[in-house]
Amino acid sequence: MVGTVDLLLRKELKNKDYFSKKMLLYPMTEHIPEKGFDLIEKIKKIIGRIIRIFITIDPGPFAPTKYILTAEYSREKSYLFNEDDPEFFSAEVRTLVIDFILNRVSWGKDQTDGNCVGIQCLLDGGVYRAAYPLHDGEHTTENSLRHQLYVEWAMMSKWIRKQPIDQIKEYLGVKYAFYFTWLGFYTHLLIPAAILGLIVFFYGIFTFPNNRFSSDICNATDTIMCPLCDRTCDYWELSNTCFYARLTYLFDNDLTVIFAFLMSIWATLFLELWKRYSATITHRWGLTGFTFEAEHPRPQYLARLSGSNHTKVNIITGNIEPTVPLWKKIPATLFSISVLLLLIVVAIAAVFGVVLYRMSVLASLSLTNQSDWMSTYSNIFIPTTAAIINLVCIQLLNLVYDKVAIYLTEMELLRTQTEFDESLTIKIYLFQFVNYYTSIIYIAFLKGKNVGYPAKYLRIFGLRQEECSPGGCLMELSIQLFIIMVGQQALNTVVEMIIPVGLNWFNSLTENTGRLDNLKSTSEEEDLATAVKKPWIEDYRLLDWGPRGLFPEYLEMVMQYGFVTLFVTAFPLGPFFALLNNVFEMRLDAKKFLKYFRRPIPHRVPNIGVWYRVLDILGKLAVITNAFIIAFSSNYIPRMVYISLASEDNTDKGFLNNTLAYFDTKDFENGIAPLSSSYTNVTYCRYKDYRNPPWSPQKYERPTFYYEVLVARLTFIVIFQNIVSLVKVAVQWLIPDVPNALSDRIKRESYLTTQMIIKNEAKKAAEIEHMDGMLHGVNSPNSL
Repeated sequence: MVGTVDLLLRKELKNKDYFSKKMLLYPMTEHIPEKGFDLIEKIKKIIGRIIRIFITIDPGPFAPTKYILTAEYSREKSYLFNEDDPEFFSAEVRTLVIDFILNRVSWGKDQTDGNCVGIQCLLDGGVYRAAYPLHDGEHTTENSLRHQLYVEWAMMSKWIRKQPIDQIKEYLGVKYAFYFTWLGFYTHLLIPAAILGLIVFFYGIFTFPNNRFSSDICNATDTIMCPLCDRTCDYWELSNTCFYARLTYLFDNDLTVIFAFLMSIWATLFLELWKRYSATITHRWGLTGFTFEAEHPRPQYLARLSGSNHTKVNIITGNIEPTVPLWKKIPATLFSISVLLLLIVVAIAAVFGVVLYRMSVLASLSLTNQSDWMSTYSNIFIPTTAAIINLVCIQLLNLVYDKVAIYLTEMELLRTQTEFDESLTIKIYLFQFVNYYTSIIYIAFLKGKNVGYPAKYLRIFGLRQEECSPGGCLMELSIQLFIIMVGQQALNTVVEMIIPVGLNWFNSLTENTGRLDNLKSTSEEEDLATAVKKPWIEDYRLLDWGPRGLFPEYLEMVMQYGFVTLFVTAFPLGPFFALLNNVFEMRLDAKKFLKYFRRPIPHRVPNIGVWYRVLDILGKLAVITNAFIIAFSSNYIPRMVYISLASEDNTDKGFLNNTLAYFDTKDFENGIAPLSSSYTNVTYCRYKDYRNPPWSPQKYERPTFYYEVLVARLTFIVIFQNIVSLVKVAVQWLIPDVPNALSDRIKRESYLTTQMIIKNEAKKAAEIEHMDGMLHGVNSPNSL
């Protein structure tokens, strides 16, 4: 059976002060003038005027919601509230109260029985099938808010319209409205980042014919390179990597450093501007100062500790609550850390397996008679197929990580739902971080950095390490980023389009809840038709949100943000592909939430929670990762050092030859030289490294130029980080977290509320004094 609950809230229940903020009797209607000069608001107005010259954004049919001043309800200060308002308890508040009661009522033998607390206990026992708030009619029901949002917001044809966040908040609740608000804000901020990335990319397209380094590689038909693997690999011509070198220049050109610097500043601007905007939204929705200080314990927490003798007094509420003893916390924590380390090892092992795949394919191709096409494009084919295999491994490991993270979090016995959600968020994000980024970190910072030389390779478990192309590993890193980032986004989009439709269709065929069997009469058929159309039956066939709610949506976007910031130097088109994806993501999510899912519980939150801290950490890490990519994975620093110290004419002429060392084929280690070769009389082969030639007295040792380049790389990292850090501090100082106008309004509202309290309390005090005086007069002897 389907459980449905309807609760009529009467004014006797208004002592439940913690449920909501309510409308004050004195609405804030007066205009509060701005004080001071707000630089950001002035800049926004100027940019808005310029944009409106070229683009007019359709605001949609939804009228702006009138702002109403709210405050926490208090029976002692009931004069502040309009208790005669028929909408004193909104549908949102009613749903929250019902959810609160259902999750904390004991369903055992009596109200003190802790063995079965909350509606989840009845759901687990099969007493009820589900518990959920009802939608506002069908998504096709005209004049309903669900229909209006579906037609005017969720349709892909409305992608250019502003999101009606107030109406989203009214229908889905604050928590879901904050998600769409943040997603829309993030998508808008991706526009300048995408434009910068396109400028870098097209600059590379227009100038690559003039790039001497890639041209020298394409013309180096007589440069013989050393084998890329032991025994089975043959010598090869440097010109075979011509196409690879041309592609590399599209992302590794003179604008790359400027782009990395601007994107590091962009990450700071994004977070600072979001803090300002979220402060405005929080105030508009009456959540300024909202905290979880008095948040009640999770029903599951109380149920699992119902027989515990360990209790403590809640400092905030004064209630006696069960607590988890230390001897239970320590084993759970140690077990979580152990499992986390194990999963990290598994992710690294998966990357190692992909490395072995690349090496084995390279060896296999060398044993076959390669066509000219394969010789030219093998440097693209092998990384692409390896990245696809890595993406498949990521998807398989994600299935395991999610279940493990939920299990570990349940073991920790966290008191509140906020603590539980944040702990689960951190665990799954750490798992996903390792899973998605390990292969990228390997290519960016480890591959080809310390492989040795043909006479003495540095091996791991007896295996030779991978080497980068003479043009560097940046192109392979770009391919890896493109496959994982864009491939993951495309996969998620397809899943979001197909899975909800398929599951709803399946539920409509297989779910028999609300149907009658053995129909024999027309009246029974009519009853069936009526039953099937009951809204709680129709909503029951929709998809359940599950315990994690919006977590997968936030995780997908935050992982994308990591790609856009951490490794954007290697893939300047990342912001552009993220922008395209998010335009579809907003509308697909809106359609999915309104059409295919049950209506969620409208939980109240003051912000996006722990995800802001994750974004902040990613923004700080992005400065480090981009500095290291430029310094160690691109040719920018070695080229600058060569032009400054080694070039005869202060150009990069001869830079390619400078990056390639000579090796005497007679000095190969035993069992390393090719078993057979199509090249004859090869005396010297070349390999990418800075080492002395074999005719030098200190052959194969590091030359002075190597250390000059190393010092330049480290110096660049220090200078880059310090400059970016100074600019970030300046940006944070210039942009206050709360707009000046909003800060003044909050102060004004506080002042007016205080004045009203003083006025009414003085009035109450006068009335009490008058009553005391009358009673004193009645009881005095003179009155007789």
